[in-house]
Amino acid sequence: MNTFADYILEEEDLASKMEIAYYLSKKSKIFFDKSVVFKTEITRLFLNYSKIEVDKNFVLTACLLCNCKKVDNAQDINKIHAYAKEGANYLRGMGFGKKFCKVCQEINRYSDSNPRERESDILELVEQFGGMLLDRPERIGFKPDEALVLLEHRNLKAQYNRYLNTFIEFINFLEKIQINDFVNMTALRRLVKIHNETEELTKFIQKVVYEFEPKIDKRIEEQNEEITQKMFSKIESSNRPLFSEETTRKIMAHIQEESKMGVNRAE
Repeated sequence: MNTFADYILEEEDLASKMEIAYYLSKKSKIFFDKSVVFKTEITRLFLNYSKIEVDKNFVLTACLLCNCKKVDNAQDINKIHAYAKEGANYLRGMGFGKKFCKVCQEINRYSDSNPRERESDILELVEQFGGMLLDRPERIGFKPDEALVLLEHRNLKAQYNRYLNTFIEFINFLEKIQINDFVNMTALRRLVKIHNETEELTKFIQKVVYEFEPKIDKRIEEQNEEITQKMFSKIESSNRPLFSEETTRKIMAHIQEESKMGVNRAE
């Protein structure tokens, strides 16, 4: 008999996978809100950009469920330290394998799990960076460039994350992508705006999957084509003559004149 883990892992359509996680949250009271969908979309984009050799379906499923025992109360330090481990234990009971549960437990560093899985480093980056972009009761969300600085020089200052530099490159690339609806806005800021303006979780999922994703994927494709064209343009330029035809004629005439003078002197 298939377990819940088999059911959600076998579903490769991300929208359907989100719907499954949503209904699980309603039934089992696990943590699943707009921030989870928001971070999962950033994860999807990062995997597409980086081409890291991991199971994309595995990582996106882990991103949807790794915070299942997270609490909103930021004042409860014990809960903050324990929720990832509690979540891993819960997921184990749902039929998920040892590696999947280990990856989810390593969403933060409180469990001191070593060596860390590659997938865990991906989730850690998105969890911390994505969380900083969103408003919280005690502060407003940071701008992407501010969040990158805090991620590198505060949050992970004393930690090694194998994909940190790749993630920084990815965010810088994403910040160059403009999505034009009514006004031009960078892709990340558009995603934050949709998050902040959409109250219902199910509507947010629909807007992300059916409105935001097609636009951002198309713009990234266009951006990549522009970069490719510029690269080929540089290659073609490097094969062009160093001098114009007029300059070449002048130089050759000068060389011929110098040669004649040299012959006359020799005579």
